[in-house]
Amino acid sequence: MATENSPAVLKTGFIGLGAMGAPMARYLRDAGLLTVVGNRTQAKADALAAELGVRSARSADNFADCDVVALCVSLDADVIENATALARVLKTGAVVVDHSTVSVQTARRVAALLAAEGIAFLDAPVSGGVEGARNGKLSVMVGGAEAALEKARPVIEAYAARISLMGETGAGQATKAVNQVLVAGINEAVCEGLALAEKLGLDAERLLPTLMAGAAGNWFLEKRGATMLRDAFAPGFKSVHMLKDLRIVQGIAREAGIRTATIDQAVADYAELVERGYGESDTSALIALKRKP
Repeated sequence: MATENSPAVLKTGFIGLGAMGAPMARYLRDAGLLTVVGNRTQAKADALAAELGVRSARSADNFADCDVVALCVSLDADVIENATALARVLKTGAVVVDHSTVSVQTARRVAALLAAEGIAFLDAPVSGGVEGARNGKLSVMVGGAEAALEKARPVIEAYAARISLMGETGAGQATKAVNQVLVAGINEAVCEGLALAEKLGLDAERLLPTLMAGAAGNWFLEKRGATMLRDAFAPGFKSVHMLKDLRIVQGIAREAGIRTATIDQAVADYAELVERGYGESDTSALIALKRKP
């Protein structure tokens, strides 16, 4: 409880209770900040609210008393829909923090929509996957005003290992685009390399630690190498979500005028992977394509 000499506790709402959002909401509850949760599937919101001892939102009105509302949803349209509803009910000075991966244009559109009602907005996509969310160790890349970030910082710190203010609105999503180019390229290389290792008959138990000890070592190889060789593709990060992200990145990169060979190959591969029924599987299911022409 706040005293005369301590800051008031931020009343926080969280919308989007999927594989990433639910553990993030739990960390907010543990920090004493969570007031209300919402989700497109009402039953999921009701169940988590009961578990955490908070309110389950039936409409945007249930977020009206929040100082901060965080979003972690799938699509640009979802962010716009939620922001439009929140703009009608949040008080002046509230902050909306969007942890979704969307286009830079969507981030700017939502910021303008909320600003018209005196509500601040941070585009704050995350990296670290489901493990990062479960462990409270996400890297958060933020676009927006420093004052808004400082107000929302206690909320983000509940589940983040690193918070970086990258610039004005849209800079968070721009940073996530760069992040996804690197992630996609690493995924392509690791899956192709391990498919080759299988064909050459190399022993995985010897191979993986050997690769990790050298210049080829990386997060994806460490976290997914052994599981993909066992055809265990529980997400993680779903391939269908990677495809969605990469299509956003592809547009950003083409507009910027750079070569997009890595992005284009990854888009084609993940589109094929989704077509082959691996959309709900982890991105490491990409090895299934690399094993055969």
